[in-house]
Amino acid sequence: MDTAMDPLMLARIQFAANISFHILFPTITMGLAWVLVYFKWQARRTGDAAWMNSYGFWVKVFALSFALGVVSGITMSFQFGTNWPGFMNAVGNIAGPLLAYEIITAFFLEAAFLGIMLFGYRRVSERVHMLATVLVAVGTTLSAFWILVLNSWMHTPSGFEMRDGVAYATSWWDIVFNPSMPYRFAHMMLASFLTVAFLMAGLSAYRWYRGDRGAQVRLTLRTGLIMGACLMPVQVLVGDLHGLNSLEHQPAKVAAIEGIWETQRGAPLTLFGLPDEEARETRLAVAVPKLASLILTHDPDGELPGLNDFIGEHPPVAPVFWSFRIMVGVGLLMWIASWLALWQWRRRGMPASWMLRGLIAMSFSGWIAVLAGWYTTEIGRQPWLVHGVLTTADAVGDVPASLIGVSLSIYLCIYVLLTVAYVSVVFHLARRDKDARPFGARDDAPDFEGFRQPRDTRLPGPANEGVSHA
Repeated sequence: MDTAMDPLMLARIQFAANISFHILFPTITMGLAWVLVYFKWQARRTGDAAWMNSYGFWVKVFALSFALGVVSGITMSFQFGTNWPGFMNAVGNIAGPLLAYEIITAFFLEAAFLGIMLFGYRRVSERVHMLATVLVAVGTTLSAFWILVLNSWMHTPSGFEMRDGVAYATSWWDIVFNPSMPYRFAHMMLASFLTVAFLMAGLSAYRWYRGDRGAQVRLTLRTGLIMGACLMPVQVLVGDLHGLNSLEHQPAKVAAIEGIWETQRGAPLTLFGLPDEEARETRLAVAVPKLASLILTHDPDGELPGLNDFIGEHPPVAPVFWSFRIMVGVGLLMWIASWLALWQWRRRGMPASWMLRGLIAMSFSGWIAVLAGWYTTEIGRQPWLVHGVLTTADAVGDVPASLIGVSLSIYLCIYVLLTVAYVSVVFHLARRDKDARPFGARDDAPDFEGFRQPRDTRLPGPANEGVSHA
């Protein structure tokens, strides 16, 4: 059968399309929820209306992202029953409870307090509104925790035994805190905060560039840049620890990432090249001697396994090889941009115009890095669905290729339209909201109740002559 009409490949592409679209929005809401808590706390601490103005704008972005995240997540759950029945048949005793824990501990918490957070301003006390914002943030983090527990368990399964082809839990502690979970959870949460950091910086730069010189724009721009500059080095450290964990538990994935074919000591780090699975080599490789061994074993003469030790059981090399480099490349660009923009801020009181344009272009750079990292992780697990336990081919259902192809085409069209609509609406909000207010605030209210406007309307810095607070 032609690969393009292979039900297994089509089912994999369909689930990849669903998860790729879905992950965009939790990546924003997980970090943004805690940023909103920070804005509320600063507003209560300082009494400065600029913090609540910032909250008012970004809570709308949160609401839009949350709605799309919930809706897009529903379609994935249906696919467990339609395209991947073998997954639940084999490991449903593990996956089912973990998904239920997410609903019980996270989704109900978000659903209960989201309405108060979005619409309760001035309808409930300030303390209750603050509490609702905190609990929604806790809910988004718990949701990420349980989903990543399941995903991590699929990569490094533990705490179970197989009986007649079915997994049964023997230790829920070992299942939840499986070997890769702490690294994967930390890596994903940092990725979320970095995505939000550059979205904040990009939209704030866009508003500033269009002439909106309010205090809240300056405030959120600086907040986003500081978040990016501080968290990128931490992300690199966590990524290194995650790589060491993957080398221990999924050496074939690491070999594909590095494009290493033969097990060797002092393995070079291939910066660029063209992996060729038929020839079992990486063509036109640009490599740094011994650097891969130094990074992964912390020993320049350390031994790294090669792909030829896993023939028939290693992932497709080229997608993993290149997606990892896209993730790292975008991450390094984010690191450089945040540090350079803050350096310009320190010298000039505001980043240069060309830097602002660059930040606008990087508004959704976090999405690119997250998707590239996700593809590295998930494609790198192939041919396993649950590593060492269940292959992808054994889990796929018997849905005809034609039906999968039709639904896949519909999904792709809808997802492209929704992504374009989301980006357009976010920038539309940035264009029109100079004094954004939380949902529920009166349109005729002169200011947020209980918060002051600073007496001195001049902003510090040589680049802000004549600029006043919002």
